Amino acid sequence: MKELEGKVALVVGAGCIADGIGNGRATAITFAREGATVICADIDAESAENTARMIRDEGLLATSVHLDITDQNSVARVVQGVMDEHGRIDVLDNNVGIASVGGVTSLDPDEWDRVFRVNVTGVFNTMRHVIPHMADAGGGSIVNISSVASIRWSGVPYASYYASKAALNHLTRTTAAEFASSHVRVNAVLPGLMRTPMVTNVPGLADAYSSDDVEEMMRTRDRQVPMGHMGEAWDVANAALFLASDRAKYVTGLELVVDGGITLGIGKVG
Repeated sequence: MKELEGKVALVVGAGCIADGIGNGRATAITFAREGATVICADIDAESAENTARMIRDEGLLATSVHLDITDQNSVARVVQGVMDEHGRIDVLDNNVGIASVGGVTSLDPDEWDRVFRVNVTGVFNTMRHVIPHMADAGGGSIVNISSVASIRWSGVPYASYYASKAALNHLTRTTAAEFASSHVRVNAVLPGLMRTPMVTNVPGLADAYSSDDVEEMMRTRDRQVPMGHMGEAWDVANAALFLASDRAKYVTGLELVVDGGITLGIGKVG
């Protein structure tokens, strides 16, 4: 029996900002391999469809849809479309997040607002529209992808990312408490330093590591981790799979750290 056999999973952020495998794409593929019918949603419709096609090429079930999580109408339309076609949403995986380098004295206030709009308000929007359907069906699982940056300094000044992911953690905990009696489980995965396309495409990140060489930055990030290397998107996907599955049926409000030990304080950060 596969972990998500017969379940319908909406994976938000299932595309990838560049070629390769990011957290959302890996999660969508993993869910499908474990038996779920996956709806791959992303603001980049072409990238979402590429993920769905990768899944279908394995003989598994997936469709794609354009979704702007900052737009209430877009979210409502997508959620209703899934309900019309499948009759339920068993799993919601919120894998959308952006990072913008800049501390409190250097970050443009408009950029602060943009990061919060995506990282926090976007998740609020998707949960707001999905939870009533889950509650009516007797339960479901929501997995929000946060970051260890939500609980500690990572060596890079990006105030909006730190603060928005911390807000996402608390939104996850309080929503879990509010809907526990409805058997809607809400948990978060906190990835550490990961080797994903998002990392290599954050403007100014290499400069924040005092390097204009992306590969040198990646080697530095490897050295920061007690295990000696960054994680990969599949590590995040496997954590999300556990929380989405019935193996975690008694788990809610959890912040599951996936970081190779970096938050233990035994590695050099910064």
